[in-house]
Amino acid sequence: MADACCGTDTPTPAPSAAEPAAPPAAVWQVRELQAAAASGVLLLASFFLPGPWDTAGELAALLVGAATFVPGTLRGLLKGRLGVGLLMTIAAVGAVALGEYGEAATLAFLFSIAEGLEGYAVARTQHGLRALLDLVPPTATVRRGGTESEVAAADLRVGDILLVKPGERIATDGVVFSGRSALDTSVVTGESVPAEVGPGAEVFAGSVNGAGALEITVTATAQDNSLARLVHIVHEAQERKGASQRLAQKFAQPLVPGVLVLAALIATLGSLFGDPGVWIERSLVVLVAAAPCAFALSVPVAVVAAIGAASKAGVLVKGGAAVEALGKVKVVALDKTGTLTRNEPQVIDVVPVAGTDRARVLSVAAALEARSEHPLAAAILAAVDTSALTPGDDVEAVPGNGLTGTVVGGKARLGKPGFIEPGPLADDVQRLQDAGATVVLVEHDRALLGAIAVRDEIRPEAAEAIQALRGQGIRVVMLTGDNARTAAAIGAAAGIDDVRAELLPEDKAHIVTELRAQGAVAMVGDGINDAPALATADAGIAMGAMGSDVAIEAADIALMGEDLRRLPDAIAHTRAARRVFTQNLLMSGGILVALVPLAATGVLGLAAVVASHELAEVLVIGNGIRAGRKKHLPAHPALRAAHKPVPHARIPVQPTGDTAARPAAKVLLPLSTAPTPTAAPKAGGGCCDGCRS
Repeated sequence: MADACCGTDTPTPAPSAAEPAAPPAAVWQVRELQAAAASGVLLLASFFLPGPWDTAGELAALLVGAATFVPGTLRGLLKGRLGVGLLMTIAAVGAVALGEYGEAATLAFLFSIAEGLEGYAVARTQHGLRALLDLVPPTATVRRGGTESEVAAADLRVGDILLVKPGERIATDGVVFSGRSALDTSVVTGESVPAEVGPGAEVFAGSVNGAGALEITVTATAQDNSLARLVHIVHEAQERKGASQRLAQKFAQPLVPGVLVLAALIATLGSLFGDPGVWIERSLVVLVAAAPCAFALSVPVAVVAAIGAASKAGVLVKGGAAVEALGKVKVVALDKTGTLTRNEPQVIDVVPVAGTDRARVLSVAAALEARSEHPLAAAILAAVDTSALTPGDDVEAVPGNGLTGTVVGGKARLGKPGFIEPGPLADDVQRLQDAGATVVLVEHDRALLGAIAVRDEIRPEAAEAIQALRGQGIRVVMLTGDNARTAAAIGAAAGIDDVRAELLPEDKAHIVTELRAQGAVAMVGDGINDAPALATADAGIAMGAMGSDVAIEAADIALMGEDLRRLPDAIAHTRAARRVFTQNLLMSGGILVALVPLAATGVLGLAAVVASHELAEVLVIGNGIRAGRKKHLPAHPALRAAHKPVPHARIPVQPTGDTAARPAAKVLLPLSTAPTPTAAPKAGGGCCDGCRS
C-alpha cells in the first residue's frame, strides 16, 4: 500500500459478476495490522528484557513491522517506482546503521499500522459497491423448450424465459413477457417505492419481485446486466482523478526523489561543517518527516468513500473530477421534457361545442390517430376505450398542422388552431394554451366538434427540488426547445423564474457557456438530445438513466431513478465531500511543512517524527471515510402515487349517431391551475419538444 498511496500502483481490475463480494475483513483480521500488533508487542517487551535481549527484541519488532512494506517497496523499485515506502526503508536502514534499533522498530511499527488502516479503509468503502453483485441470486428458474429448470445465474442466455416467483430477486435484466407485479428497485434506482410492472415493462437485475409471478424475457447476461455495468462504470470512475487528487499526486510523486536529494545534501553539508553522526541522523529523520503519503491519500480515500455512498443511493458519480465539479456548482440548467416533466403527455381536458359530447370528440380524434406513433396520439388513445375502435380511412398527415382522413364515411380533420378555426371555442383554446397545454381541434363532416388539451405534466416533486436548490444558494435556469408559452407555464409551476424557450441543441450549449461566467454550471438532461449542453457544462447530469448506456456515458453524473429531489441531494453530498478533501489537503500539507524544518534542525527526533507523520496519515484516512456518510442522501417520502394520472373510466368509442341522448362522460384529469405567463404568446401550445404544434 505504500506505493499505492502515491498513485503508482497498477489499477485493480473491476469486479465481475462471477466474483463474490467478500466483505472487508474485521480490523483484527487485516494482515498488516496483525503484523503491527506483533511488532508492538515485541517492541514493548524489549523495554523489559535484560542485556542484549532488548536489542534482539527491537530487531525482531523491526523485521515484523518492515515485512508489511519493504517487500512491496523493493518490487516497486525494480520497476522504477519511487514510493513513500522507499523513504521509510532507507530511514529504517539508516537508523539501524546508527545503532538506533528502537527508533527503527518504532518507525516500522507505526508505518505498518498506517498501512493496515489504509487498506482497511479502501476495502470498506469499496465493499458497498461490490456487494451489489451479491444481489443477483446464484440460481434462476428458466423455461427452455417448454421445460422448466433451475440454472446458475451465470448460465442465463439472451432470449431465455425467466420465471420469477413472488419475493424472489430478478437474476438479470429483461422485459416482462407475462404477469403483473410490483418491484422493489431501490437497489438500482434509489427509489423506495415499488414500481408497477406488466407485459412490455423493462426490469433490472437485483430488483425484488412483489406479490405477482412474472415471466421475463432475458435481454442481458449476468456479466452484462445493469448491476454488472454499474459496478464496472463506478470502478472505472474511481480511477478518474479530480483536480485536488491530481494536485496531491503531482506534489507527492516528485517529492520522493526531491526528499532523497535534500537528505543527501543535509548529510553531506552537515558532515563538512559539523559532526557527521549528528547530521546523518538528521538527514534520516528528514526522510521520514517528508514522506508525502498522508498528502497523497488525502483525496483518493475520500473520493472512493463519496462515490460508494452515492452509488448506493442511486446517484452514479463518475470519479473525483465529477465529485469536485458537482460540489462547486453555482448554477443548474434543467431541460424541461423528461426532467422537469414526466415525458408522458396526457389528455387533461376536452371541450366540446354545444350539442356535442366529449365522447364523440375523442372518438373521432382516436380514429384519426389510431395508427400514429406521435406522443399526442398516444395520449388521445390512452383516454378512450380502443377495443371497439375502427381506424379512419385515407388518413394523411399535414406537416406542421395535423391529420386529415375519413371516419365512418365522413371527412374528418384534427390539428392545431389555425389549421382548424376554433370559432366558439377560441376563449377555451386560449385558456388551455396559457396553462401550457397543446390544443388540437377536431372536425367531422365540416363541423367543429371540440378541442382536446394534452400536456406533459410536471413532476410532483419538481417544485420541492427547485426550492431545495435555491436553499443551497444555486441559481436555476430552464432550457427547452418547446414554445415560450408552454415553457413559461411549466417554469411557473416549478418555481423557476429564468426560462429560456424555443432553443436548438446548440443554443442550449451556448447558453451554458454564458452561464459559466456566473460560476460552475450543472446541466441536467436526458443524456442524448442534450449532449452538447451536457458536454459543455462543468457537470453533466443524466436524469433517470437506469438501463441507458447512452445516458450514463454522456454525463458525468447519472441519477438512476426518476426522483428529481436526488439532484439537490447529490449536490449537497459532493459539497460535503469537497469539504473533506480540503480539510485533508490542508491538514496533511501543514503537517508536512512543519515537520521537515523541525527534523532538519534537530528539534524533533526520529521517534517523534515517525509518530507525528503516521498519526497524520491515520487522521487523513479517518477523515476521508467521513465523505462516505449518507447524511445528505436521505430516503424521501413516496411520490409514485402522484406520478400516476387520476383513475378515470375510458370513454367508449362512439363516432356516429345522435349525440343528444348520450351522457357527457367526465373522464379526464382536472386542469391544474397555473399562472398566465408574461412571455409573448406563440400560436399553439406544446406538450413536449417537437409536438405537431
